[in-house]
Amino acid sequence: MVLRRGFKKEARQLALEVREELGTEVFAPLDPYALAELYGVEIFDLTQPGLPPESVRYLTELRPHVFSAALIPLHPSGTIIIENHVHHPKRRRSTIAHEMAHVLLEHQFGAMLTDEHGCRSAVREIEEEAAELAGELLVPTDATRLAAFKGWSDQSVASYFRVSVPMAQWRMNVTGARRIACRWRARATRPGYAFAQ
Repeated sequence: MVLRRGFKKEARQLALEVREELGTEVFAPLDPYALAELYGVEIFDLTQPGLPPESVRYLTELRPHVFSAALIPLHPSGTIIIENHVHHPKRRRSTIAHEMAHVLLEHQFGAMLTDEHGCRSAVREIEEEAAELAGELLVPTDATRLAAFKGWSDQSVASYFRVSVPMAQWRMNVTGARRIACRWRARATRPGYAFAQ
């Protein structure tokens, strides 16, 4: 992932601001559906009347992995998300967080589809930004560090923050949380080390 200089810091700050707007502490699971509601983005699933039954069956039974969600701009203003309701709740939370990251970052786009490999946007940079912000929203950098100091496994992080194990592992690795905790512990065990008062 190649992000523009300074973007990770911007994403951390934006995620903290959004969590504050939602009344969600840093070390707490974020509800991406509440985030969508806060920003006036309606979420629909494939049970909506009017959708062709053969298409719904294809996307929910025959090949559910080919469609996770669609972010659709409505003119003159507004956006909706259509999600695949048969996916695991943790995957759905991640998908909604990713689509909301596009909204929060005010990315310019047409309809965007998400499948098992992520968004199908032709613009790699905006996809990487959305992925980074979604990760920061779901498992903030400061939370990963606290989890590392607590000695939590990737499974524990995933369970607590209601994300997949791969998402938890990625966040714990990309933030360097365990390396930071390990260095701190190494310094703390040195003779003569004193905690700052």
